[in-house]
Amino acid sequence: MQISQFRFGMDNLGYVLYRGKKAIAVDGGAVQRILDFLEEKGLSLEIVTNTHKHPDHTVGSADLAKISGASLILPDQAVKQKQIALEDETIEVIATPGHTTDSVCFYAPGILVSGDTLFNATVGNCFSGDLTAFYHSIKTLMALPDDTFVYAGHDYVEQSIELARHIEPDNKAIDQYLASYDPSLVRFTLAQEKAVNPYLRFNEPAFTRLMEARGFDTSTEIARWYALMKAF
Repeated sequence: MQISQFRFGMDNLGYVLYRGKKAIAVDGGAVQRILDFLEEKGLSLEIVTNTHKHPDHTVGSADLAKISGASLILPDQAVKQKQIALEDETIEVIATPGHTTDSVCFYAPGILVSGDTLFNATVGNCFSGDLTAFYHSIKTLMALPDDTFVYAGHDYVEQSIELARHIEPDNKAIDQYLASYDPSLVRFTLAQEKAVNPYLRFNEPAFTRLMEARGFDTSTEIARWYALMKAF
């Protein structure tokens, strides 16, 4: 499976995943650039879909589907399919409620399109209000192979890494992480995320001590997750 990244809006990131001559677009707001890319590569766009229904992610989707002749599939429809086939490979559709109730991620070996569920160096706001669902969604993503590249829905890297540095000023992995940041292709492996992303590090002793010092319950894993989400 191959993937190309497209910036649009203020800091949104959209994607085309393709195999052979077939492709799908996820959060395809960069309509004309995606169409040009498809023509250049000789790709047939089969599906246009989204990681969730927030307007900054769905913008352009209907136009992209209409112009290309692709099917427009909403996130809740995509997750019911469970998988999307492209040639001889499949993309797994993972329900990840938390940021919104309809949030989904798209996974193929080595690739995770994570929308606003998991950002590089942070996570999305829990607009659904369901921190428990968000916890289970993050745990599901953390269980994917460490060499999986995380392709997020926004480029918030520079802002997010500063929070990580504030929380863990002695974490040497942060400088290494930031040194590998490339605005022209924003992606980090899950292993890199686990080394610096505070919202994947809620079981680390340093975080437990910090949360206890702030008066939070840290007796269980989910309590530590709640503490981190409420503290920062």
